Amino acid sequence: MTDIKLLEHLETYLTDSRRAKFAKVLLQRTKHFTVATEDVYQLHNTSAVIRSCDVFGIQEVNIVEERNSKRIDREIAMGAQKWVDLNRFNTVQDCLLDLKQKNYQIVATTPHTNDCELQDFDISKKSCFFFGRETEGLSQEVLNQADCFLKIPMVGFTESLNISVSAAIILQHVTTKLKQSNMDWALTEAEQLEKRLDWCKKTIKSYDDIVKRFYEVKK
Repeated sequence: MTDIKLLEHLETYLTDSRRAKFAKVLLQRTKHFTVATEDVYQLHNTSAVIRSCDVFGIQEVNIVEERNSKRIDREIAMGAQKWVDLNRFNTVQDCLLDLKQKNYQIVATTPHTNDCELQDFDISKKSCFFFGRETEGLSQEVLNQADCFLKIPMVGFTESLNISVSAAIILQHVTTKLKQSNMDWALTEAEQLEKRLDWCKKTIKSYDDIVKRFYEVKK
């Protein structure tokens, strides 16, 4: 549970513009949709997906590193890793289990299975969009456990898009539709308070010292 008094104290160390930015961004954040990347080899692809999640208001990203474990490319993510929550998994099965426990349907993005085209996707269900390796695509494990398959309509000779491009197209489409709906898609009040505190921690250089002094004064 977030300590409201501490949060209010910490926010006095922020500029008015930064507090206003936090408030504005938080109102557009959602956990109704999330994204998972499965063993993406090219570091810049994962980083670009994280950046797209931040841009379109997706609060959580799930990264499976069963084969490839690499640091996030800070330059390409453009600081987005500070504002988006990264859930990292050593196996795809652990990731799938965690998502299903959170009541997400598993959406496999693939150009090879004509189950649902993007414009027909049902936004009402909590969904995690899975993106696979650059050359191999999603593993059979994800395909076997997927609740539905999603494809972006394409009319050219090229069979597929880069995963970061696919993620951006899908997220822009589904979040736009979501925010035009009457659904309750926003973060809860408790989640917003938690993020305000987390973002203060990632913004204020002397965070630990300020917190220490705050609780010493309260004694």
